[in-house]
Amino acid sequence: MQTKNMRKIIYHVLVGGFAILLLYPVIWLIMSSFKVSQRIFITADSLIPDPFVLSNYVQGWQGFGDYSFGTNINNTVIFVILVLIGHIISCSLIAFGFARLKFAGRSFWFAIMIMTLMLPYEVVMIPQYIIFAELGWLNSLKPLVVPAYFGHPFFIFLLVQFIRTIPRELDEAATIDGCNTFQIYYRIILPLIVPALATTAIFTFYWTWDNLLGPVLYLNSPSKYTVSMALNMFLSNETASNWGAMFAMSVVSLIPVFIIFFIFQRYVVDGISTSGLKG
Repeated sequence: MQTKNMRKIIYHVLVGGFAILLLYPVIWLIMSSFKVSQRIFITADSLIPDPFVLSNYVQGWQGFGDYSFGTNINNTVIFVILVLIGHIISCSLIAFGFARLKFAGRSFWFAIMIMTLMLPYEVVMIPQYIIFAELGWLNSLKPLVVPAYFGHPFFIFLLVQFIRTIPRELDEAATIDGCNTFQIYYRIILPLIVPALATTAIFTFYWTWDNLLGPVLYLNSPSKYTVSMALNMFLSNETASNWGAMFAMSVVSLIPVFIIFFIFQRYVVDGISTSGLKG
């Protein structure tokens, strides 16, 4: 009994120490947001702000020009919602087709789709930019949102694996009851893949919220800047960077991320673990 208790103590000490090690950068970021900007790196080895100031949050929220940081948050929320809706609809439909429908070349097209996971974004970045420029979509959310309505290979694969765990007998029973293919999708399959859809939504939120490269490529007007672009504007190669304001707004931008994670973390675990099974 003593040996078992000792193992538990050692385990919790090690896990707790590892958790503190992982959380230290976040703690340092939060504490540095209350330091005077010029002293952040001078006192980088100390977590305690001296002096303790709130001006970084005031300056950061004021933003740049006529647009406050709240404008950037609103732009990002709209961006995230549109992409999230696109991924949920397109990926679930495509995954249903690969998992349940029989058509010529299904295995071939599924393999091609999986291969695109290994394709770096830098390879298609310039061709996509040229296409969107020809369409007149620059300086708008269209180049960032419209591709989401044509599926994402990672989420399609995740949902395909999840759908394959659902017994086909349910499809056959629904067919006997008079359901067509689309009715099977939204009445039978869609309600049963909610954990995988939640995982898709959460990862879409994370990846879209902190996306910098896409908005930098396609957005030119400050009124349309996202959170990641606004944070980047606090840094300057010509004048002194406002590190305090950037750290303060970084903390603000992390609040939605933490809220979403703590509320929906159970769905992430359920969605990924179940998708790894094969029925």
